[in-house]
Amino acid sequence: MMHNQNGIIRSNEPMLAVLHRWLDILVIGLAFVLVLWWQDTTLHRDHWISLLVTLFLFYLINDFSQLYGSWRGEESFKELRQVGGNWAVAFAGMFVADYFLFQNTRLPDMDKIIWFSTGLIALLFYRVGLRHTMRQLRSRGYNTRSVAIAGSGPLGQRLADNIVSTPWMGLNLMGFYDDKSGDPVPLAGTPVSIPTNGDMQALVRDAKAGIIDKIYITLPMRAELKIKWLLDELSDSTASVYIIPDVFVFDLLHARSESINGLPSISIFDTPMDGANRIVKRIEDIVLSCIILALIALPMLFIAFCVRMTSPGPALFRQKRYGIDGKPIEVWKFRSMKVMENGGKVTQATRNDNRITPFGAFLRKTSLDELPQFINVLRGEMSIVGPRPHAIAHNEEYRKVISGYMLRHKVKPGITGWAQINGWRGETDTLDKMEKRIEFDLDYIRNWSLFLDLKIVFLTVFKGFINKNAY
Repeated sequence: MMHNQNGIIRSNEPMLAVLHRWLDILVIGLAFVLVLWWQDTTLHRDHWISLLVTLFLFYLINDFSQLYGSWRGEESFKELRQVGGNWAVAFAGMFVADYFLFQNTRLPDMDKIIWFSTGLIALLFYRVGLRHTMRQLRSRGYNTRSVAIAGSGPLGQRLADNIVSTPWMGLNLMGFYDDKSGDPVPLAGTPVSIPTNGDMQALVRDAKAGIIDKIYITLPMRAELKIKWLLDELSDSTASVYIIPDVFVFDLLHARSESINGLPSISIFDTPMDGANRIVKRIEDIVLSCIILALIALPMLFIAFCVRMTSPGPALFRQKRYGIDGKPIEVWKFRSMKVMENGGKVTQATRNDNRITPFGAFLRKTSLDELPQFINVLRGEMSIVGPRPHAIAHNEEYRKVISGYMLRHKVKPGITGWAQINGWRGETDTLDKMEKRIEFDLDYIRNWSLFLDLKIVFLTVFKGFINKNAY
């Protein structure tokens, strides 16, 4: 017998998310009208175009990024950061459309900036207020869900700890159900013990009795037959059932679900630069690199002249590196050495390295030798922010000894990065130093956001250019 498996995995959009959709329209529209009223401007057809384009882009980006899913179990800051980033991208899109598509100058730039600021503050504040209200209600027993955990192993205990430590989620944990033990389970690092209410047969009885709203199955994947039996039995209840695979005990890289013609899959190692995120990242790179190249064009010409005058050889050095997905690219730099190593063996620069020219030492110390890489960014080979590209010879060396090393190539390499502003740049003369750099690179990929990129760019101005390890 064939079963219809369409739409097995979908993002959850509760009633609160529907409320968010309507409140977003109201808040953005009111902010727009407020600006017109403040400036004593009469509403015109062109104003409607600006407003509708912004709302359309905001909704499109929100759907791509699944902003209107369930945020019950997420931190407030994560939601607010996504709202702010989506609003900024939608507003930038409206700016571009007004100038290049509609030639719409009815709303002055200053009024647009005021609208953006007012809209951003309103979008964030109403969400904070709504979240605070819902948390207060849930902590008092309103809008709560009774939940049970099938399996009291490490994954089940980790889930229980998350639920107990966040009462604002409104999840009332009834306890564990486990065939192996009926004893209470103490949560590590806390005085709390969670009761075990019985075995899996007891779980099925309680679920069919209607006293459990949600059941989380945290059994290991090897318990396939037990999971199948449990799902079959629970299908005769009204409880919502969730499976948390024990793959999540591993160190995943941007894991998410994906459907292949209705068949669900969970990615273990994936890139955050997909869909709307990829567009946002590319817009960020183009805008910032164009601005920066316009500012540094003359200094770059002067540096190129000085390189040629102070040592024989070309001003630019192109070295082969790995780009996104491990594909080779040529990274541009101002030449700072007497040699241009680009083969199977590349010796890393060390302190007092006699291959470095006197002017090259100054360039490397101030990171000015990296400036031509903004051309790589504009060409789409690199990003402004990302893991620093290593020489291919170093990649081949370290991928054999550092677990997860090649995962840093799930995104484009960057001119600056999370590892660099945290002090992990320059010579990696020990394996520990390279491992630390990779740790920060992978942490960046897991937690990527537009806000994080802008934070790294800002900190680079103060911490990234001049560093004691840059030589």
